[in-house]
Order: sequence, then C-alpha cells, then structure tokens
Amino acid sequence: QVQLVETGGGSVQAGGSLRLSCVASSSVGGSLCMAWLRGTPGKEREGVAMIYTGDGSALYADSVKGRFTISRDAAKNTLFLQMDSLKPEDSGTYFCAAARPSTGYCTVDYCSDCEWGQGTQVTVSS
Repeated sequence: QVQLVETGGGSVQAGGSLRLSCVASSSVGGSLCMAWLRGTPGKEREGVAMIYTGDGSALYADSVKGRFTISRDAAKNTLFLQMDSLKPEDSGTYFCAAARPSTGYCTVDYCSDCEWGQGTQVTVSS
C-alpha cells in the first residue's frame, strides 16, 4: 500500500502562486493515473486535475484550466500541482490520489479505488 504525503500549501494573496508536491512512499508505476482534488467544509470534494502515468497526458477542471499545471517526476515518485493566478475560490484542502493497480481509475472529477494523502491547506485571500 503506497502512502502519499502532500506539502506546499499555505496562505497567499489573490493572483499569487503556490506549488504543491505529493511524494509517494514507493513507485506508483502500477497506477493508471494520479490526481489532485480539493475539499472545503460543507462541499463535496471536487476534482482539480489528473494525469495518466503512462503517457503523462493531463485533464483539468474547467475552473482551473489555464492556471494550474499538473506534472509528475516518476524517478522521484512525486506529483506536482503548479497553481498560478490563484483566486479566493481556490481555497481548500488539496488532496493527492493514486489509483490502485488494476482496479483504480481517475476522471477529472474523482478518483475511484485510490490511495489518498492527508491533504495540504491552501488559503487565498482577496
């Protein structure tokens, strides 16, 4: 069972940038995909971006297209989320997820049968 640890969250003013990292305890090469999702109190967790581990292709939620970039360093078992032009509505807890081998899968909206990190908090002030 792979463990995921997110870092890089913090407080920033609107228009600023943050870069989130998610380090896996072991190789996630057997995972079909990895994803970033975010949650806020009282709302369902929503998808932000996902990436296929095979070819590196990525999908983004409409709300972050053109502002966020998901990437992966397979050699370092690390997933990234570069967040630029941040808005107050981007605030929330950001979770990293990796699809379990053979059974898990991702869409831009959710990660099914996935391992999850504990989350990192992002606060964007206006």
